[in-house]
Amino acid sequence: MKINVDIPHHPYDIVIERGALKTVGAWAAGIWQPQKLVLITDSNVSALYGAQVAENLRDAGFEVVLFEFPAGEASKVLATAEKAWDFCAEVGLTRSDGIVGLGGGVTGDLAGFVASTYMRGIHFLQIATSLTAQVDSSVGGKTGVNSKLAKNMIGTFTQPDGVLIDPDILETLGKRELIEGMGEVVKCGLIGDVTLWEKLSEMPGDSILSNADFLIEHAVEVKRKVVVEDEHDNGKRLYLNFGHTIGHAVEATAGYGKVMHGEAVAIGMVQISKIAEGRGLMPAGISDQIREMCIKFGLPVDYEPWDVDVLYTALTHDKKARGSQIKTVLVPEIGTARIHQVPLDEMREWLVK
Repeated sequence: MKINVDIPHHPYDIVIERGALKTVGAWAAGIWQPQKLVLITDSNVSALYGAQVAENLRDAGFEVVLFEFPAGEASKVLATAEKAWDFCAEVGLTRSDGIVGLGGGVTGDLAGFVASTYMRGIHFLQIATSLTAQVDSSVGGKTGVNSKLAKNMIGTFTQPDGVLIDPDILETLGKRELIEGMGEVVKCGLIGDVTLWEKLSEMPGDSILSNADFLIEHAVEVKRKVVVEDEHDNGKRLYLNFGHTIGHAVEATAGYGKVMHGEAVAIGMVQISKIAEGRGLMPAGISDQIREMCIKFGLPVDYEPWDVDVLYTALTHDKKARGSQIKTVLVPEIGTARIHQVPLDEMREWLVK
């Protein structure tokens, strides 16, 4: 399946196809002329697929060098980006060469950021290997690294030239890593796809892999629609941040990597829905529906220690803050979303259990 992200200044295709990783060279050659490539990947993915992907790209006429970094959210920082920039310079990467990100959300965000800033920007491709990356982070052109104060604080809006998604790769994920991706899938159903939500409601909690194609295609389509309409996160693209305002605060305060991104999104969705429902801003019973859906797929819905003051401090650094207001996302009914502005000082109340 091919989904076109028809952004006027930089359209590109997302290819979703089982077994596609085995033909990655032909895919890349259909987009780029032969050139030097830096393949950026983490230590876990490199051990599984690094050599295979590099060889496949070489067979298609590319010169490939591998940059590997330690797996985990803790590596998504400027220090790792600097090592990658230096590596690119040392191997002689020029402005007519490219970067390929092979991995999950951390790798995709990091590789895109390195590409978008090296020599003021070179082109890049995304090969998404985790469920979170396949349904969310590989699509839309957000790149970035974390700061000590906030997740994804430093980054760019830069579109890739293409995204490759092979659902077969999910077979090699650990159980926690697979389940984590469902946080973003559940979110997509809630904010923009009733059919996806209904599918999630009827499918068994342990059938993620057998339903992967459907889940990926529907989640990607939700994201494609809002990215095309609002590339730079000023309007409807903010809908994708349902659960993220509190979720990012949980990630940052727990210590990056302790609570995985999709897990934090699930916790954030449950907390913000509970408060919004209590204030009459979301329909009665919806927070229980969201909680039960998350639990069904094995996602956490709570986190300890829950320190309101610490979480609030992290939340004030959220990128959705505009002056003294923060744009939160609510779900007035399943399949729709809206933006609700909350004064920053009032957000402390949204953190109280």
